[in-house]
Amino acid sequence: MTKPLNIGLVGYGFMGRTHSNAYKRVNDFFEREYRPVLKAVCGRDAEKAEAFAAQWQYESVETDWQKLIARQDIDAIDICTPNNTHAEIAIAAAEAGKMVLCEKPLSMDPEEGERMVAAVEQAKVPNTVWYNYRRVPAVTLAKQLVQEGRLGRIFHYRSQFLQDWTIDADLPQGGAALWRLDVGAAGSGVTGDLLAHCIDTAIWLNGSIRDVTAMTETFVKERMHNLTGKVEKVGIDDACAFLCHFENGSLGLFESTRYARGHKALYTFEINGEHGSLRWDLHDLHRLEYFDHRDESIIRGWHDVHVTDGDMPYMDKWWVPGLQIGYEHTFVHQVADFLEDLAAGRATSPTFAEALETQKVCQAVLSSAETASWMSV
Repeated sequence: MTKPLNIGLVGYGFMGRTHSNAYKRVNDFFEREYRPVLKAVCGRDAEKAEAFAAQWQYESVETDWQKLIARQDIDAIDICTPNNTHAEIAIAAAEAGKMVLCEKPLSMDPEEGERMVAAVEQAKVPNTVWYNYRRVPAVTLAKQLVQEGRLGRIFHYRSQFLQDWTIDADLPQGGAALWRLDVGAAGSGVTGDLLAHCIDTAIWLNGSIRDVTAMTETFVKERMHNLTGKVEKVGIDDACAFLCHFENGSLGLFESTRYARGHKALYTFEINGEHGSLRWDLHDLHRLEYFDHRDESIIRGWHDVHVTDGDMPYMDKWWVPGLQIGYEHTFVHQVADFLEDLAAGRATSPTFAEALETQKVCQAVLSSAETASWMSV
């Protein structure tokens, strides 16, 4: 018999759907002591929240997140709202003794993140941030290979996250659908939205980043704001590139933009070490490319590893070898890990404290671009 874990979801947009799907599917494939219960969804628009609740089978609806947190029948608060609301909701939830799961990035800036970390640590409540790409089986396998020392000493880490959806100069900023273009709601552009994923994965695979030097660009300087109806200055970064030193002595190269025609969500990374290299591409997420220089010269080359076998991370819970899984399964994996850690009394990585490290790198990147100088993390 499983124990219920009552979920209170704040936000019913794209991420609310991915999380809800994960909660509904996790116990179908993973044997866990706890079972998520879709207890309540919270959104400001009651009609839309009720429609979401009906579609995803939430038991109830709230339009005030403070009332949701105050409910005695809610165990965990899941935050799927714009970035500028993360801190207030997370801190209040922690102070009420609720577990907190928060969408990335953790906060608007490191100072806000520090307060969030202090709140969950003082309350001693389980917490995690949804950096879901760690749970792609091929990425988790890359972590395993690096930890086993198969690459040897690491020399280079490079990563890209390319999109093209904001090139239209007539696209407005702000409001429910386009809050990512409003600096007041998002905090930054591609740095906090896309590079944060790249940075989190890089730190997880290759260790902490010591310092950065960066450049950013805003290609469309003014856009009409949906909330005011006026043309206003755009405060986010449309593109960002930075170099960095990792604490292990390796060099990093990162690039992200929403102005790369032909790319909807091209997220890649490559690691080069003394013995070998590996690389991964979100567009082919079930594959990991691996090169081992110690192979005989006549067969030395890149191996295309199809990550579907049962001895590969997470894959024993899914289908037979050769049948891959997709993006939505990464969230199922994160919920499965959270439930397993909860039963064992362990923290689920990345915790708020770990996600704060990514936030500090993002801040260093933005500060470096503003000052045209190297910036320590």
